[in-house]
Amino acid sequence: MKHDGGWRRGASRYLFESRWFNLRQDEVALPSGEAISYTLVEHPGYAMVVPLLDDGRVILERMYRYTVQETLLELPSGGLAEGESAEAGARRELEEETGWRAERLVPLGRYFGSTGISDECVHLFLGTGLREVAAPAREATEQMELELRPFEECVELARSGAIQGAPSALALLLAEHELRR
Repeated sequence: MKHDGGWRRGASRYLFESRWFNLRQDEVALPSGEAISYTLVEHPGYAMVVPLLDDGRVILERMYRYTVQETLLELPSGGLAEGESAEAGARRELEEETGWRAERLVPLGRYFGSTGISDECVHLFLGTGLREVAAPAREATEQMELELRPFEECVELARSGAIQGAPSALALLLAEHELRR
C-alpha cells in the first residue's frame, strides 16, 4: 500500500548513475516541518528462483561476492532489465547462470531488502519442470560453481544461517511452505 506518510519531496538530484543503480538525493519536508536531505539507492529490482529438479534436488550457486569478500551459497538470481517482467527476468537469469529452463514458475512473493536506503525489490519464484537446455552464459563477475543438493538440506541450511544471503534463505523457506500446501 503506497502512502507518502506526510513526507513531501522537493528538489532531487542524482549523485551517481549507472546501468545497475542510481544514487539520488532528495530535499524532503518531514511531517513535523523539519527539512532534511535524504539519500537513497534507486534499483530496478531483481528476480530469484528456487530451481527444484524432479528428483528433489535444488540447483544452488557457490559464488564469490566481492561486496562481502566471501564465497556464498545462493540461488540463481539477477537484475531486471528495463521494462522486463519479474517472471521473464527469473527465466532469463536461471538459464544464463545455470543452463536450465523451468517449465513452471510459481510466484512466492516480492520483498524489499533494505527499505531504509533503497527501493530494491526481489521477486521470488519456485521453478519446476526443469530441463537442461544450454551451457551457462555468465557475466564476467559471475564466478560460480553449481551445486545440486536435496531440497530438505537446503531448507535446513537456510534455517541454520549457513545460507547467509537473506533472499536465498527466504525463498527456500517460502518454497517449503508452498510445497506443503
